Amino acid sequence: MNTYAIIETGGEQLRIEPGRFYNIRHFSSLKPKILNSTTKILIYRVLMIRHKTIINIGHPWLKNAVVKGRILHSHLENKIIIYKMNSKKKTRRKIGYRQNSARFVVDSICLGGKELYK
Repeated sequence: MNTYAIIETGGEQLRIEPGRFYNIRHFSSLKPKILNSTTKILIYRVLMIRHKTIINIGHPWLKNAVVKGRILHSHLENKIIIYKMNSKKKTRRKIGYRQNSARFVVDSICLGGKELYK
């Protein structure tokens, strides 16, 4: 595709394209119980947009740039296990957790009020 954007969300930067779906660890503004298949989201933390041969870079984010999408479903990631051991003290500690994640699909990328790609 000729159009893509780089966004910052969930503590990481993602290269996204319209029509594809992505997993994001958490949305800070939404609770996991609220995230369902009808929730529409707008992401304003857009670092860069490329449309055909034009590249727009923000400092740190682009003004008037929005990525529109919708939540497909929320789920739990695979369990992450943390194991700590002190060999001479004979202490062992094993803990783990599963992090909330949401899968969303990108509908469009907008810059300056115009949709670059639907």
